[in-house]
Amino acid sequence: MRTFAIVTTTAITLVAVALVTRTVAGMVGVVRLGQPVVGRTDQPWRRWATMLRETVGHTRLTRWPLVGVAHWFVFVGFGFLFFTLVSAYGQVYGGADWTLPLLGHWWPYEIAAELVASLTLAGILVLIVIRQRNHPRRLGRRSRFSGSTMWQAYYVEATIVVIACCILVLRGLEGALGGPERGSHHLVTAPLVAAFSGLAPTALATAILAVATLKIAVSMAWLVVIALYPTMGVAWHRFTAFPNIWFRRKADGGTALGELPPMYSRGRPIDFEDPSEDDIFGAGAVEEFTWKALLDFTTCTECGRCQSQCPAWNTGKPLSPKGFILDLRDHAYAKAPYLRASENEREALPDQVKAEAQRRLVGAIDDPAAGTLGAVIDSDVLWSCTTCGACVEQCPVDIEHVDHIVEMRRHQVLVESEFPSELNQLFRGLESRGNPWNMNPAARLEWTKGLSFEVPVVGEGDVTDLSRVEYLFWVGCAGAFDDRAKKTTRAVAELLHIAGVSFAVLGPAETCTGDPARRAGNEFVYQMLAQQNVETLREAGATKVVATCAHCFNTIRNEYRQLGLELEVVHHTQLLNRLVREGRLRPVPPTADGERRPVTYHDPCYLGRHNQVYQPPRELLSALPEVEVREMPRSGRTSFCCGAGGARMWMEERIGTRINLERTAEAVATGAERIATACPFCRVMLGDGVTQHQADGKAGEDVEVVDVAQLLLESVRRGGDRSAASASPGDATAGADGGSGDAAPVRD
Repeated sequence: MRTFAIVTTTAITLVAVALVTRTVAGMVGVVRLGQPVVGRTDQPWRRWATMLRETVGHTRLTRWPLVGVAHWFVFVGFGFLFFTLVSAYGQVYGGADWTLPLLGHWWPYEIAAELVASLTLAGILVLIVIRQRNHPRRLGRRSRFSGSTMWQAYYVEATIVVIACCILVLRGLEGALGGPERGSHHLVTAPLVAAFSGLAPTALATAILAVATLKIAVSMAWLVVIALYPTMGVAWHRFTAFPNIWFRRKADGGTALGELPPMYSRGRPIDFEDPSEDDIFGAGAVEEFTWKALLDFTTCTECGRCQSQCPAWNTGKPLSPKGFILDLRDHAYAKAPYLRASENEREALPDQVKAEAQRRLVGAIDDPAAGTLGAVIDSDVLWSCTTCGACVEQCPVDIEHVDHIVEMRRHQVLVESEFPSELNQLFRGLESRGNPWNMNPAARLEWTKGLSFEVPVVGEGDVTDLSRVEYLFWVGCAGAFDDRAKKTTRAVAELLHIAGVSFAVLGPAETCTGDPARRAGNEFVYQMLAQQNVETLREAGATKVVATCAHCFNTIRNEYRQLGLELEVVHHTQLLNRLVREGRLRPVPPTADGERRPVTYHDPCYLGRHNQVYQPPRELLSALPEVEVREMPRSGRTSFCCGAGGARMWMEERIGTRINLERTAEAVATGAERIATACPFCRVMLGDGVTQHQADGKAGEDVEVVDVAQLLLESVRRGGDRSAASASPGDATAGADGGSGDAAPVRD
């Protein structure tokens, strides 16, 4: 028996180690096929701290509490119980009574081993139940596991169950063999010790040998299987998650949201004024992604958290962030032999590998009956993304889905010229007139008509630059040209005037920040607009900017830094919230019956997830005595997109349910009379949603969409001149008392 056990465990261990070594080398080779990536090794100690916090602390996974706790026990068990595997080898080679040196009979270790094994078993059983309750055969498309390779998950789960049971049984057998003096070391397995105590010592020794052999065989078989399937993310993420988190975009632990990475070619920034002929623009082939992107693809766990939060997937679109990553992963590994082979070697490769190498990265998914491989990523998948960032926010291993989608869009726009036809009008308007509506720039001050005070314009009158005012009010294209957004612009201007905050606008000198062009993949147009704005802001002497558009706020705050412009940028809800807290704006309750009206707040993606501004708008609403705030089920970090981001505002939504209609239905279901938001894009989309719902009889005529600033203005106006500050809008000293200066920092 022992000879058989030794031969068996030795053979399977050697095979497992050899296969895993070969596979790991191959996986490293695949990742190294990618392009160089910049900025992934700065602040190493901070990166180590972030990695340990996210892995050991499970900071992402515990947002789903039950899943997070169960997975944490499995995670701890996977590492801690390695020592029990060493013990099993000792029992096979050295005898049933073999124990680890020093630790073997140390009671804290023995009790810890039992507790960890028990909790690991409990944790994996919980995860098995959760997987079955959310199985695609029960929930269909609504299952976050839809599209996952289920047999691989079953195999991993079964392996963990068997190993945990082997550990507990071994502990029971060891206790029975060791006699009563070791009984106190068996806190969990005492019943098993009692059950096995009637067996003869030889029978116990044989049983220990058999169970130890089984434990080793199951463990090594697992290594053999994952070595044969390098794309088995549900298993390999146990190893690849650590480097993937360490090499994340932001060393401080922030998600890969906010700004998009600049465009690089072979690790060098692209000079858009004089690009090189051999520059790579975006990703048109899998090897044109960076090595970090290929590591992302390798690390996907197929958990489906991204998919469960994706607005496109939840409204019947073909885009699944998980499926997108898995398709790229499978293609990368299938094409890798071709990429790593020399020209002479490629002819001898299997036809399947050569066919994979010829696949387009983006295009139509051909009919399988035609006998040809279609594109890796369908065009509808690529252009369904709203870049809301829900996938990135949820991913427990820090995969950067949005960056990869935009990188592919860049290639489609700049190289292939293949993109939705509606974007032609967007690009023309941005290039010729500096706004996506293709409106005359001279109309950028139309919103000021009807105001009871004059709005200072930089370069006109006494305002030669911004040195005499506190804030540059960045109006944005929507705030200047869209009739609904103009109401927000006027409300903010009036509130700043009432509070005595001095500000000025650029007027016709302002142009689009470039956000829709960049998210649509047109980096050339973005660079043109951004460079123009950066020069204008520098000439005007801007130091502080307040913006009403979440997209403008994000671009000026985060992306203009890439062009060397550092500004203090605040969103209007942040500034207005500060002014209310300081008493410079005073909401006043209604004079009638004082009844509070229900209001629900929609988080703009580019204000919330991309910039972590969640509380200021809510604090503002809570400060209004006539408002009863009702949260939607999906709010804050899990807020549902309005459907306008990623340049989707200028594209038709022809597949599935319209995203804005689903979000509007959720808002209306709260019973709110008003839907408040803090972004003009959201206001347009939700406003259209309410109009459609009213036409369909799904919402009352009294439901309306407003900006938070409008609600505040209504309340402040009731106070008359009691809310006004003493300083006038043109007073350069306004705010010098700390009211909106550095003495009272904006709360993010």
